[in-house]
Amino acid sequence: MTSTVVTKLKRYQLFTVAVVVIAITIGVFSYPGDTDIATAQVEPIKEYSLSSLRDLNQAFIDIAAAVKPAVVTVSTERILRQRHFNPFGFPFANDPFFERFFGPYRYKEQPREREFRQQGLGSGVIIDSDGYIVTNNHVIDEADSVFVRTFDGKKHRAEIVGADPKTDIAVLKIDESDLEHLTFGNSDKLRVGEIVLAIGSPMSENLAHTVTQGIVSAKGRSDVGLAEYEDFIQTDAAINPGNSGGPLVNLDGELVGINTAIVTRSGGYQGIGFAVPSNMVQSIMNSLIAEGRVIRGWLGVYIQPISDQMAAALDLEDTHGALVSEIADDSPARSADLKEGDVIVSVNGRTIASPGELQSAIASTSPGTDVEIEVIRDGKHKSIDITLGELSDDLSGRSTDLGPVDQRLGFSVQSLNRQLADQYDLNLNLEGVVVVGVEEGTGASRAGLKEGDLIIQLNRQKVRSLSDFEEIVADLDSGSSILLRIVRGDRSLYLAFELS
Repeated sequence: MTSTVVTKLKRYQLFTVAVVVIAITIGVFSYPGDTDIATAQVEPIKEYSLSSLRDLNQAFIDIAAAVKPAVVTVSTERILRQRHFNPFGFPFANDPFFERFFGPYRYKEQPREREFRQQGLGSGVIIDSDGYIVTNNHVIDEADSVFVRTFDGKKHRAEIVGADPKTDIAVLKIDESDLEHLTFGNSDKLRVGEIVLAIGSPMSENLAHTVTQGIVSAKGRSDVGLAEYEDFIQTDAAINPGNSGGPLVNLDGELVGINTAIVTRSGGYQGIGFAVPSNMVQSIMNSLIAEGRVIRGWLGVYIQPISDQMAAALDLEDTHGALVSEIADDSPARSADLKEGDVIVSVNGRTIASPGELQSAIASTSPGTDVEIEVIRDGKHKSIDITLGELSDDLSGRSTDLGPVDQRLGFSVQSLNRQLADQYDLNLNLEGVVVVGVEEGTGASRAGLKEGDLIIQLNRQKVRSLSDFEEIVADLDSGSSILLRIVRGDRSLYLAFELS
């Protein structure tokens, strides 16, 4: 049998050689004048190109080998109890016809309790040789038991040291020592386009320590809707369910992020993943280990994003920054020179492009720290030194939700009087005009202006009365940008749109 196969293989090889020779002969002698066809051939790959590719390939291999021992699979178990009645109980219970002849049915069936075990899966990374592990809060949230499987295959029961739902970070601890662990990289120095690797356990424990590669697609992603404090690294490194809590590492094998979530329409990877930056992770982790809770810095401002209309009204070059709409009483910001209407553009030299970035920058800074805040005020840059306070649980750190902002002025106002103050629950001692009607579909309605809002400024000019308001409006040209400062409830906000 074997000799037959070999013989056939040799015959096939001889036939192939003959065909090749014939083909070459035809190619040479059939087209003697076509030198391009006769001499065309694939250019050999230059050795230095291959060498560069081999070096990059070896780098990926080395990074994966160095990082994988510090990556763990996190499995959780949650016990659910459900009370139910026997569906095949007495069929005539509470039946009026039956009770008419036999009297009320007196036996009361006792509900039975069934127990279900809900399993969960995620990833984590060892960040300390003594067994501290970082993962996502949503991986271990509401779990009755948490287990960690290390690279050597051993399964350990894990203790939850602390968790922070506001950043979706949790810290676990296993009773081991001399563990291989990762070091933190500086996520602030991470650049868009930089190569990163993601490691975790997608879909199943059987796929533990899966390594994928991509780049940093963007930084500072906020308003994603995943956590209260958002400053995500966006990456196209493949992240799937089960990768949550695993590390995102740079080419130095340093931890630069904790993989958290993906944007998908199919439930699987579609090229958009998010990771919590390592600087935020390290701050949260240190606080949870040392204090058992997260201690955050507090500035004491209410902030909002900047629309195109606001940028035009404030003479800003772009929409980057966070607009200060109100300053809290007895706050660090109130004690300093910060003012309503300031646009915060940097904190300690770190560029602030959105309210989310400001929240993250302040929250990740320890109370008592002196920070240098750069603002734009009246078109000029100004630096302000502020000592941060401590954010308490009852203080909101979120920016004001204004809804969409667009074009056109279309609303009516009246002078503030007792009747309107009672109707809209306004402070009669305030100065301004009351919005008593907003036309649907106008720039004002799209900007978020509502009936009952008290206008106290128009284009940064004080509005004390109806005559003040009418005088300012009379000087406006068609297409002018409108910037309103209003009081709504116990908060002041800025709204902007264009006058048609």
